[in-house]
Parts: sequence; C-alpha cells; structure tokens
Amino acid sequence: MRNWDIKQLDVENAFLHGDLEEDVYMQQPQGYVDELHPTHGSTLYVLVFVDDIIVTGSHPVEISGLIEDLSVVFALKDLGDLSFFLGIELLRKWKELILTQRKYVTDLLRKTKLDGVKPVNTPLAVNVKIQKQGTKRFHDSTLYRSVVGALQYLHLARPDISVAVNKVCQYMHDPYEENWELVKRIIRYLKNTVNYGLHIRSSSDFSLQAYSDADWAGSLDDRRSTSVYCIYFGGNLISWSARKQKTVSKSSTEAEYRGIAIATSEIKWIQSLLQELGVQISPPILW
Repeated sequence: MRNWDIKQLDVENAFLHGDLEEDVYMQQPQGYVDELHPTHGSTLYVLVFVDDIIVTGSHPVEISGLIEDLSVVFALKDLGDLSFFLGIELLRKWKELILTQRKYVTDLLRKTKLDGVKPVNTPLAVNVKIQKQGTKRFHDSTLYRSVVGALQYLHLARPDISVAVNKVCQYMHDPYEENWELVKRIIRYLKNTVNYGLHIRSSSDFSLQAYSDADWAGSLDDRRSTSVYCIYFGGNLISWSARKQKTVSKSSTEAEYRGIAIATSEIKWIQSLLQELGVQISPPILW
C-alpha cells in the first residue's frame, strides 16, 4: 500500500540455533522517547516462517541496517528483493505488486497428468448440481485428497476458485466419479487462467470495505447454506472465504444474517491486526 521495499532473507542451518535468550520488543519499550523527534520514527515489519524471513519498512536504510545486525548473529543469505515465497511469485511493477502461482499451477497440471486437457472459461458449470450420491466411487481417494489439498493451497492467491474448491472439499472422505469430474473442471479452468493473480496497488485510501452473500439451503445433501465474503483494504482484495454454515437456516434472511456475522468477525480481526501494526483506518463498511 505504501510502496515500501520488501527484502527476503534465508537463515542457513537454522536448526542449529538454540533457544532465544534475548529480549524481543514487539512494541516500543515504555519510556523510550526520542526527545528531538518525539512523534517521528521508522517502522519495520519482520515476517518469519521457519528459516525464511521477509523484511519491509518505511526507510530502506533501516531495512539494510536490520539485515546487517541480523547477519552478525545468524548466518544469513540475503536474497534481495522479494520475488518467490512459499510457492507464490511476486512481481513488482512500479507501484503495483502482483502475486501469482503460475509455477504451482504448472506443477499441479503435470502432477495430475492433465496438462493436455482442453481449457474452460469457468471453474463451475452453470446450474451444476453437486451432492454426495454418485454412480460410482472414485477409484483413488488418495489422489483425490492430494489434488484437492493442492487446490486449497492454490486459492491463497486465487479467490476466483474459492467457491468451487469449497464444493470439492466436502467430498474428500468419500469421493465419487462425479466429484472427480468437478476437480478436473477446476484444473481445466486453471490451465486457461494460469497467469491470473492478485494485484496489490499503492494507495492512500486506508479504508475497509466488505461484501457478504449467502445461498440459502444451497447444499443438496443437508440443506445448509454457504456464506461468502470478500474484504477490500483501500481497493485491494486482502481476505475472502466461501464456507458452508454450521447450522440449517430456516429462511433466506437468517442465512444472510449468518453470513453477515461471519464477515463481521473477519473485519474485526483485520481491524485489530491493522491497529497492532499502527495503521489508522476509518470505520469499515459492510455491504
């Protein structure tokens, strides 16, 4: 959002390091004030995943200083600007960041031996009826679970397949041939949209807007509804979900209210996270 530099580090031989004994201040220690600049300062964010580290901040000099300080204590490999992290490729175009999973999709097509299938334009067919009953059980349930699990990870940067993935996840315990055909439909769609990704644009608009919806009694198996929401932060999509509700709603109004409650819970969590990161936002709007 603020067009900060993003650097990536790798800790060599991370498993050799022992317990952390140093004090780590998640907030500025009480009483520490720069008398010359009491309200000014730089901000640094550090994301650690096992031995992979992402660093960003308001000043490039401070980022470089932090990397140098860490290098004194740990054997670090400075990988430069963030480009590939946990299967997600990041492309920076001026004040825009594009998140794609092209390599992940290509590997999935090759793994399932479906790289030669005919592509389609949508992840679900129009008015498709999905239910547990089928003509024949799928012969390899392990393969079904493996591919669907890969699709679950894939939709980290692909909100366009979240509803379809939600459908196929409901039959992982006992898949039928019809369910596998639905999985192949999603893969055919991915082949047609392998270059799709998320666009994160620089913006001064620090407002939250959310959209919520629900399909009343949409499941043919138990008549439970599916709640969906997507949340935008300054015009950038940052959170989305498609999830079956835990109880049966007796009316479309009740299903909608449950969906609103789920979206509201996510908004409150994002608000608390942004507050912890020191980001001031205006009151959110839920549509």
